[in-house]
Parts: sequence; C-alpha cells; structure tokens
Amino acid sequence: MIDELYNKGLEKSRQKDYAGAIEEFTLALEFAPTFAEAYFQRGLAYYDSGEILQAVSDYTEALKLNSQSVEAYYCRALARVALKNLPGALADVDCAIRYNPNHAGAYSLRGTVRRKQGDIHGAIASFKQAAELYLEQKDKANCQRLLESIKQLQPKEKPIVPQPSYIPSPIVTEKEYFTQLIEKAEQGNVREAIEGLNWALQVDPQDAQAFCYRGVVRCKQGNYRDAISDFNQALRLNFQDVIVYRNRGKARFQLGDRTGALADFNSALEMQPQDGLLYVARGNVHRAVGNYYGAIKDYTQALQINSDDAQAYYNRGIAYTCLEEMQSAIDDYQRAASLFCEKEDWVNYQQVLDSLKKVSSHSERKTAPELLRQRLIRLVGGYWEIAQRLIEQAKNDYPGMSEEWYVEKVIHDLERDRGR
Repeated sequence: MIDELYNKGLEKSRQKDYAGAIEEFTLALEFAPTFAEAYFQRGLAYYDSGEILQAVSDYTEALKLNSQSVEAYYCRALARVALKNLPGALADVDCAIRYNPNHAGAYSLRGTVRRKQGDIHGAIASFKQAAELYLEQKDKANCQRLLESIKQLQPKEKPIVPQPSYIPSPIVTEKEYFTQLIEKAEQGNVREAIEGLNWALQVDPQDAQAFCYRGVVRCKQGNYRDAISDFNQALRLNFQDVIVYRNRGKARFQLGDRTGALADFNSALEMQPQDGLLYVARGNVHRAVGNYYGAIKDYTQALQINSDDAQAYYNRGIAYTCLEEMQSAIDDYQRAASLFCEKEDWVNYQQVLDSLKKVSSHSERKTAPELLRQRLIRLVGGYWEIAQRLIEQAKNDYPGMSEEWYVEKVIHDLERDRGR
C-alpha cells in the first residue's frame, strides 16, 4: 500500500500534476510517518508548485530522518536561495559537499550564493571546483557554463595606456555588479550589459534584480515589450522596488498604454513620494491624455521638490500653452531656458527658445476665437478632448453654423448648466 501510494506520487510528479503528487505522498506518510524519501519527494513537488516554505519544511523532515541525505541538503539550499535566506543556503550546500565532495551542482550553487553575498573570490573558487568536476564527468555544457561564470566575475585588466572608455573596478557586491552594467549601457555599450545580465539569469533564473536591470537596459534599447516582460517577472519574484514601477511606466507610456503608465507612476510615487522626476513623468502622461491641469499640478509638485528642474519648467510651459495661458507659458519657458543655459545643455536650450518664440508671437496676435477656445478649455477642466466632443455634438444638433458659433454655444450651455 505504502509503495503503491509512493509510486503514484512519483508518476504524478513526472506528469507535472504536483497537487496530485502531494496528495499521494501525504497519504503514504500517514501510513509511514518515518518514510524519509516521501518527505523529500513531497518537498520537490511543493517546490515545483511554487510553495517554497512547504518545500523547506519537508526537506527538513527528511533530514531529521536521514541526516546524510545529500540531495535533501542540496534541494533545501535551492529553496532557501529562492527565499533569500543566503546564510541558510550556504550552510546546506556546505553539508551537501561534506557528504559528497564530488557533487558538482553543489559547488556551482555555493558559487552562486557567495556571489550574492558579495564574496566574489569565494564564488570564483567554487565555480572553478564545479567546472573541474563537470569536466571529469564529461559534462561539457555545464563545464562551459561555469567557465563563462568565472570569466564574468573576474576583474577586467587595466590597460597600460589610459583610455577614455569606462573601465570597471573589481566587483564587491551583486548590487555593484548590476550598477556597472547599467553604467555600460548608459555609455553606449548595451550589448555587453545585456550579455552580463543574461549570464546572471543563467546562473540564477530566479534573480529578480537581474530581470529588473535587464528591463532597464532594454528600455534604453527601445525594446519596450521585452522590457515590460522583464519588469513583470521581477514583480512576480517579489522585487517590489520603485525602479521597477518607474521604468515599466516609462515603457508603457512609450507603447501608448497611458492608463498602465499612470498606474505604475502612482505606485512608484506611493513608495517614493519625494521623487521629482516621477512627478514630471506622471505629468507627461496627464498632458498626453489632455489633462492639462493635472499635468501642471504634477510639474508644480516636482518644482517644489527641486526648484531648479529645467525640464519641469519646460513641460509645465507646454501644458500652459495647451491651455492658451500664454503669459504663464512664457514665464516657464524663460526660466527653463535660463537653467538649461547655466547647465550648458544647448540642445534643450535651443528647443526652449524655439518654443518661447512661437508662444510670444502667438500671444501678441491672439484672436477672439482663440480667446473663446481658451475659455472653453477652462470650463472643461483642461481636457480639450471633452471640448471637442461637445463641439461635435453641437455640430450634429445645429448643422451649418460657423466654428466660432459652436464654441460659443458649448460655452453658453456649460455656463447655463452650472448656473452662471
């Protein structure tokens, strides 16, 4: 009976029916509570179904019954890595190696744990031991993978002649490794940055930070769909960081998903409410959907955080222009131009001057229809799309009239409904 239940569990695991496998192993353990292998196999099923804590519990029970089970130590180490319990994972993998000094996978896992802890020299040493064992076992693929891991971790040699290009310093922590890759991408070496992040994910497919930073680099490439996939995976692995929401919001905005972008920027601001750049980014979304007053509010908030944010002044000037509040737009453009000039950002400086010239010219020759349009925009809260729909409705109801007449009609109806 016990063997039958156990074998059924094994078969269901092979078929990826993990819930069914867990049920069979549980029944087997009711009849034989000291059946160590049933605990171990149920732990594997829990792990494969994503219930990591339950897996750790079962591996622990298996080890109580068989304290020299190499695979139980190794699998519990894998589960503890997934739970970010690096000291526990290292202790387990060391036990696995103690009981089986030829376990190449355990040395490889120890290298991964040490890398995550910032012990780069220890990681390299473990990867070398794993590579040697894989070579002895004629496992060429895993041997090559470990050699590539060692290559990635070894500090780059300094050139004899100073070069203007970026030279990374020896890696101290995992965070520093990712920071160096982002710096490479910002300096134009995107391919090398992507290769480094792909390697990190090959070593640890559950590395949420690697998914996040690969998403950031893919955004820099303009590969927004794949970037969003990486950010989604980082969130599924519980990497709840403002950088994920900020950059996924940017990617969504670039793809035209303004509602999604707005949701991401809102989430980012809940986590980091004093980030002026986030207010600018959300303001850009508001402006894109025609919510000019909402955009102005966000740009103003950004300027309260950083009064020298030239981009916030410029973007607020654009929003004021859309509302045809030309004097406010001129004031913001002039301030932005001054700040860009101080920073010697001549591209943005010229762009602002061009905008200022157009606005100044327009302001001087503002016509009565334009004044009416500005009045209507204010009545609909800055949403020009709403105004356009109301004008189109008036055209359907009263065909053949002038454009100015329709604007006046909509203004009249709105003010009448509000009791003005």
